[in-house]
Amino acid sequence: MATEENTEREKAHDGGPERISAVTVMRHASGQLAQLLQCEPGSVSALKPTDDGWLANVEVVEIERVPDTASVMASYRVHLDEQGQLVGYERTRRYGRGQIDR
Repeated sequence: MATEENTEREKAHDGGPERISAVTVMRHASGQLAQLLQCEPGSVSALKPTDDGWLANVEVVEIERVPDTASVMASYRVHLDEQGQLVGYERTRRYGRGQIDR
């Protein structure tokens, strides 16, 4: 017997695979990008669902320096499918760790 919630999910996804949770997508985005770039993942600074998956902004440490406030950070826009698999990425910004946006 289908519940109202299950019926809504089926309508929303046309019977296809269910979209994974935002928390899981955040882990997938930072983990997969870190593997590709061989960089330490920092944080996911933005995450939003799209028609075909997810879009996330991931901050990574590109060049580690001492003191760590001198490290070079980068922000990447990461495209993931509905199951959280990385489809594409691009670097959108590079900055010093201690830099503050104005």
